[in-house]
Amino acid sequence: MDKSLLSLSPQTKYNLLLLFAAGLFFWISVTCLLSTLPTYIQDVGASTEEIGLVMGCFAIGLLCFRPWLGQAADLRGRKLVILIGTLVAGIAPIGYLFWQSIGGLAAIRAFHGISVAAFTIGYGALVVDFAPRGQRATLIGYMNLVSPLGMGLGPALGGFLVVSNSYRLLFGVAASCGICSLVLATQLRKIPQNIRTPQLKTSEEQPLRSFKELVQDPALLTPTIVLLLVGLVFGTLITFLPLFARDLKLDFNVGFFYSMAAVSSFTVRLFIGSFADRYGRGIAISSSLVCYLVSMALLAIANDPSILLLSAFIEGIAGGISIPMILALISDRSERQEQGKVYAVCLGGFDLGMALAGPILGQLAQAWSYRGLFWFSTLLSAIAIIIFMTRSSKNLPHSLRFALGREADLYARD
Repeated sequence: MDKSLLSLSPQTKYNLLLLFAAGLFFWISVTCLLSTLPTYIQDVGASTEEIGLVMGCFAIGLLCFRPWLGQAADLRGRKLVILIGTLVAGIAPIGYLFWQSIGGLAAIRAFHGISVAAFTIGYGALVVDFAPRGQRATLIGYMNLVSPLGMGLGPALGGFLVVSNSYRLLFGVAASCGICSLVLATQLRKIPQNIRTPQLKTSEEQPLRSFKELVQDPALLTPTIVLLLVGLVFGTLITFLPLFARDLKLDFNVGFFYSMAAVSSFTVRLFIGSFADRYGRGIAISSSLVCYLVSMALLAIANDPSILLLSAFIEGIAGGISIPMILALISDRSERQEQGKVYAVCLGGFDLGMALAGPILGQLAQAWSYRGLFWFSTLLSAIAIIIFMTRSSKNLPHSLRFALGREADLYARD
């Protein structure tokens, strides 16, 4: 077992185990709809543009509530926002069955987005609270294994339930997993209290920054822009891949795409944290963006299941590195007492990308074809690489060295 885990107290290990189990049920609940919801919306009579609109509304819930939830995580505690996220995950899936108009589905999808907004902020901030500074990326990497595990199980389960039974059972299973996650999260005990209010600040402490100051901080702006581009790529993938596979008329369960991505994501997360603690966040993030580019290019030329699965494998590596390592990067660049707000700001870039991908690219799908959308995603990945390589540190030479693992992070605060 890694020393970063052996050095933790028994109470901390217990809490992390509970948190991991809650996260597993949470991500199964969310991801079992990835491969099925676009086709469900199509089956109730929606056009391609309307499917993009409904799917994009998920990120509206993320965008609107992340700032408030980030502040709540800092001022009211991480557990509260985790409970909010798991509660919404348990309620929202039932709504898809009862409101089948486009407006109703869009509203439920936006409400469902609150679940991920809350859970990811609370989960990520709490893991950082538990993590020793020198082993932060390692512990973040291990704890973020929960996402690919859920991704590995959820989409394949969702596809199986729809083929074998019905959408009603699918949404019931998604809701049940959300409730299981909620029950587990209520059992968290003796959580570190890294909460600070204006009345409790001392003269030696740095004042907490406002959202405006965080957005204007160049140390956080570049990761936010990179996450915006990654969000556009990921939003295109989850919205249009099931429709693309159906359009190709392949005998292929799209859930297996996400399962393959989950396998590679899980594998890479086993060692990427310790790699980044030793060689730096920059080279890890650069590698992930290159993997996104290759994966999207493969999707753009795919015409059989083997190419789809190869693309999935590479996309899983990209996702398995990018989000955990960018979270580690922005954690290094911020004060612990403001990390809820920092996560809200930076992950807001990812949310905005997902929000824009569905409705905007849905308008272009007819003219460009689905292949054209994935070529566009390839271009977005290339732009993300250029921005990170040139803007990740205080000037161009420092940025290049940091992005290639040749220099420490000049923006790190501790």
